[in-house]
Amino acid sequence: RDRMTSVFPTRQKTSVVPPFGGVRHGGVSPWPAFLARRIGRMIVALFIIVTAAFLVLRAAGGDPVRAALGPTADASVVEARREQLGLNDPLIVQFWNYITGIFLRGDLGVSLITGRSVNELVENRLPPTIQLAGVAFLVILLVAIPLGLLIAILTQGGKRRDVEVGFTGVTGFLAAVPEYLIGVALLITFAITWRVFPVAGMHGPQSFVLPVLALSIGASAALARIARIEALNVLGDDYVRTGRSKRLPSWIIYFRHALPNMLTATLTLGGALLATMITASVLVEQVFNWPGLGSAFVQAIITKDYGIVQGLAIVYAVIILVVNLLVDIVLALLDRRTTLLETA
Repeated sequence: RDRMTSVFPTRQKTSVVPPFGGVRHGGVSPWPAFLARRIGRMIVALFIIVTAAFLVLRAAGGDPVRAALGPTADASVVEARREQLGLNDPLIVQFWNYITGIFLRGDLGVSLITGRSVNELVENRLPPTIQLAGVAFLVILLVAIPLGLLIAILTQGGKRRDVEVGFTGVTGFLAAVPEYLIGVALLITFAITWRVFPVAGMHGPQSFVLPVLALSIGASAALARIARIEALNVLGDDYVRTGRSKRLPSWIIYFRHALPNMLTATLTLGGALLATMITASVLVEQVFNWPGLGSAFVQAIITKDYGIVQGLAIVYAVIILVVNLLVDIVLALLDRRTTLLETA
């Protein structure tokens, strides 16, 4: 028996993460504790961000109402607006009203210039931003993951060095170019010079092409580089060599075995790219005059409407935190060989 054990070692027990509703041998599912920890961290991070937004705008100096209304505004109008917004109250009272308004009533504040609710602005502007970022993220996944896997297959084992050098050079350059510069180049080439796509605005499916390309080109290049590295690691694993020794068809090895196992790290970066993409859309929306949160955010900065700037900064922070939470949940569902739910 000892001789057989030395030849055929026993399989090591791995910690398997059950799906939602699953339980471990102790009879308790790890998901409630996992979600409680993650949501608790998200609330703490949101509180820190909200506090920072409150303090930064007040520590900047000057009168935000005067800056918003302009130097020619009558002093009585400025004072009335300050009183209406509660800016004459003590700082601790302002902070309490601000915190309770956000966390208890969901009130993001009002515009210092027009008095318009930021919540109303978000309701009108958030859907176009989500649509733009969602389509761009889908394009990134559909391009980067197959491209990374294809280049890994072609360059595995040091083969086709020219392909590897060309791929790394081109993707490195594209990943380094800011999204708004890509957007300007696309706008000049395809909208102004060749007049193939609309110059600005949201008018049907064609208006999505240039903004989506501006957001997805650099991110696709960065994600494809990571996907290639992960694919090379997976293609060198024992189970891939075993599949080849059994003469399995190549498509089964690549798409049923290699592809699912390279997705964990790729999706981790993909989630980070989605959060980055939402913030990068601020300037891209301004370039294409897209009716989303980004263009409203830039206009609020230009007009010094700090009420809108403060509210939209919180909205962007919430979006990023929610995206990160969803990525953690997806990774915990995909990678069930880890103890993610116990240690996260």
